[in-house]
Amino acid sequence: MSVTLTHNEKISLIGNLATLLAAGIPILESVNSILEDTKGSQKKVLEQLKADLMQGTQVAGSLAKFPGVFDKVSLNLIKASEEAGTLETTLKDLRIFIQREAEFLDKVKLALVYPALILIVFLGVVLMVLIVVVPKISLVFSRLRVELPLPTKILIFLSDVLLKQTVWLVGALAILIIGSWFIARRNKSFFTSIIFGLPGIRGLIRQIDFTRFSRSMYLLLSSGMPIVTSLGLARDVVLGRATAKMIDKSREMVAGGKRLSDGLRVNRGMVPVIMLKLVEAGERTGSLDKSMQEVSEHLDYEVENSLKTLMTLLEPLLLVIVAVSVGMMMMAIIAPIYGLIGQVGGR
Repeated sequence: MSVTLTHNEKISLIGNLATLLAAGIPILESVNSILEDTKGSQKKVLEQLKADLMQGTQVAGSLAKFPGVFDKVSLNLIKASEEAGTLETTLKDLRIFIQREAEFLDKVKLALVYPALILIVFLGVVLMVLIVVVPKISLVFSRLRVELPLPTKILIFLSDVLLKQTVWLVGALAILIIGSWFIARRNKSFFTSIIFGLPGIRGLIRQIDFTRFSRSMYLLLSSGMPIVTSLGLARDVVLGRATAKMIDKSREMVAGGKRLSDGLRVNRGMVPVIMLKLVEAGERTGSLDKSMQEVSEHLDYEVENSLKTLMTLLEPLLLVIVAVSVGMMMMAIIAPIYGLIGQVGGR
């Protein structure tokens, strides 16, 4: 079913259900109680869950009808907990997991706000100059028959194209956006490969991948999920193809009787050293789930620092690019005026 929930809505739904179940209230009665004070997409999910429960369907089976809301990790955790009779505990852990994931993604988005704002302002200034300023200046120059330098001619040409070919440009932009959307839906790796090629981004996204992977592994392992199954599910949360291949290789090695640390050690250049050491320690002490939790917390901190460093470098760079670009446009406009003043003064 095509229903989507925000992270906050998902946290609220799962948290409320976990709280009521922990109080000893039966699942169907819990769903009915939450329905009384729920609106929008949450209500659709709960109504479907109620109908399925009344027909004897398990919670995981019902929630699987909403792939846009619940991922494979969540569904498999819920399914395993229903079989083990620990649904309320797993839902509490899942709520915390989703909350931390949301906080983590918010940090990433927040770090991108300022650069995005600078680019939007820059594009706004460029459009204003090309649409409002340049046509008026161009008219004056043509009347006075001023000899224009190449930068000014280019600026006037761009302004003419923007004003006279607006329909075509808007159509081309719409086709580009729609085409990109279709490509993204059919082949997500196309855009991730482009993003991974950007300077300074590849390492950051790999850090993000390992953070989300280790957090998922902690949740899956602590719920009693076998390590091979956990690796297969946690693999789906990563963005990079190289990271996914590394996890697949590690999973094959674990399935063949090797340890997870053996699989990670094969890709030592990719895997953070502290992750490898903590996994080895967890395997020795039989507490791999706790080690994965420590890995996720450490990498979360590392990602936050990496984002701050990247933004510290990116912000002044963007400001310089914007300042130079706007300055060049202004010079392209002002230069002919100074030339005209020089001609008049020479007479």
